[in-house]
Amino acid sequence: MATEASGEEKGSLVFHPMDQFIVEPLFGDGPVGMFTITNVTLWMFLAIVGIVALMVIGTSRRAIIPTRTQSIAELAYGFVYKMVEDVTGKDAVGYFPYIFTLFMFILFANFLGLIPGSFTTTSHFAVTVVLALAVFLTVTILGFVKNGASFLGLFWVSSAPLALRPILAIIELISYFVRPVSHSIRLAGNVMAGHAVIKVFAGFAAIAAISPLSVVAITAMYGLEVLVSFIQAYVFTILTCVYLKDALHPHH
Repeated sequence: MATEASGEEKGSLVFHPMDQFIVEPLFGDGPVGMFTITNVTLWMFLAIVGIVALMVIGTSRRAIIPTRTQSIAELAYGFVYKMVEDVTGKDAVGYFPYIFTLFMFILFANFLGLIPGSFTTTSHFAVTVVLALAVFLTVTILGFVKNGASFLGLFWVSSAPLALRPILAIIELISYFVRPVSHSIRLAGNVMAGHAVIKVFAGFAAIAAISPLSVVAITAMYGLEVLVSFIQAYVFTILTCVYLKDALHPHH
């Protein structure tokens, strides 16, 4: 958002592109506590409502000749199912509901964040870290349940020379625990950056001389953000599939 700087004689504009990411109580003006209903709560709830509307209500009257809503739901289902099967293997199909839920939630949260005046929940690390930690803990626990102590073979590169294996094991161990960090930062960082840039361009639209260029830039960035919204949901999901594959088949 662009506002005039204090003192009109300065003739400059001050941009606050990060104001759109402020978490605020939905009711009242008090402090945000653990159980406070905020704008984040609202838009996460709307994402869930959107998923239910598409996948449950939209497919309640299934037909051989599908409606548009049913076609979209079937396309999303088939897309993620094939991803799980291709990346992780057929023995991972049992975990498809969890992976599909992740994909749909991130996708809807990203797309809802593109509505003017909305709040982009996936731009907050508090949201993406929880999603990434859930994947990390699920994969780690599943790895030990399915493989026992042999799950540690994930960190032992048996194909490498013996002298290098301990060093590679340390590197593999560090990279494993960095996974939830990179997993969460990649999603939140990309979404936040794109929305901030759009906000800056919107601020320049207040300057008559460059307003047309600003509108063109906003349109281009908005189109790019639509693509990024899908890509980031896809990347988060396919990385989840890769991590799940490591848990089911830990040996190099």
